[in-house]
Amino acid sequence: MHKIESAKFLKEVMTNYFVGMGDSNKKIAWCTSVGPAELLRSFGFEVHFPENHGALLGTTRTSGDFIPVASKLGYSSDICSYLTSDVGSYLSKNTPLMKHYGLSGVPKPDVLVYNTNQCREVQDWLTFFAHEFNCPIVGVQSPRHLDEVKKADIDNVTAQFKSMLPVFEQASGVKFDIDRFRETVRLSKEATFLWKRSLETARNIPAPISFFDSTIHMGPIVVLRGTEIAKQYYEVLLKELEGYVQQGSGIIENEKTRIYWEGMPIWGKLRYMSDLFARHNSAVVASTYCNSWIFDDFDENEPFESTALAYSTIFINRSEKVKQDVMEKLIEEYKINGVVFHDSKTCFNNSNSRFGMPQRLKEKTGVETLVIEGDLCDLRFFSEAQTTTKIEAFIEQMN
Repeated sequence: MHKIESAKFLKEVMTNYFVGMGDSNKKIAWCTSVGPAELLRSFGFEVHFPENHGALLGTTRTSGDFIPVASKLGYSSDICSYLTSDVGSYLSKNTPLMKHYGLSGVPKPDVLVYNTNQCREVQDWLTFFAHEFNCPIVGVQSPRHLDEVKKADIDNVTAQFKSMLPVFEQASGVKFDIDRFRETVRLSKEATFLWKRSLETARNIPAPISFFDSTIHMGPIVVLRGTEIAKQYYEVLLKELEGYVQQGSGIIENEKTRIYWEGMPIWGKLRYMSDLFARHNSAVVASTYCNSWIFDDFDENEPFESTALAYSTIFINRSEKVKQDVMEKLIEEYKINGVVFHDSKTCFNNSNSRFGMPQRLKEKTGVETLVIEGDLCDLRFFSEAQTTTKIEAFIEQMN
């Protein structure tokens, strides 16, 4: 059993990222988490990700203070709690970025960019801030829920990416440089490959990293894609994890069962969840959520087309058939005994238990499945007592 020492370097990397947002001389772009970050970085923008801020609000358990503020403005408590937490935080003029990183608030954007490959909420979310900051906003309307992403779909997204260039040039004061774009795509490709290999170390028994650890260590691949520091961080993390594999050291002391977590994390209950599974010698070793930032299709030789392909084929954006195929493959590769589906109340798009998937998956693979109710940020939808009872019975059933 070990603790992941790279967490110290991670804290340094993430602190530098957030503190850097406070530099008034830098141009700031807001971008949805699976949006064209590489293209923005090629213009020299610092990139702020509102979803990352939403996760921060969830992790610090401040969402409960801010969601009602957004609700008073007419934002339903049934929609994305990242959105309502973030909007409520802004309206309250309060954010953990102030306390932890010395910022005066969220960084003021020079341009806002969204991609609907995840959900429609991101468009409405950034539109709110476009009005608040009187700021230009552009977005990509992605093809959704496809069995197959065809060339025509990629051509469509590519054209939308290219149409943004004049807006980025004006907002940044920098002319588009295709070679700089190729460089940011190359850096993203190398970082995402290292992140993929880091996650894949959990195929080993015992697993050197858990899903709960990965939700924290994925920070740089979310907010620092296209930078050298993201690549450097995952070189360090991978080396450490491979060392544990060689030593036969696991993240929990006596691994007996191996779990696949399907869906969003419950950010305000990460420690509780991690401890609960560990007490029962159950390692949560795989997820499609953390795999969402693996982009095998990046190619610096075709930066527009490859980023359009990579961002159009993410798990959340595919059909039920494709999702099931992905999950079946991960169940086999990670030697999974059971799948826990998190049915997140306010994240319909990333809750995959509502159309018979658990039943079909169990019938096809033979693994046990469990559905728990909760939410990514809004803990009013989560019962710790009920969840504990469900998970303990589930693990006992597998044992």
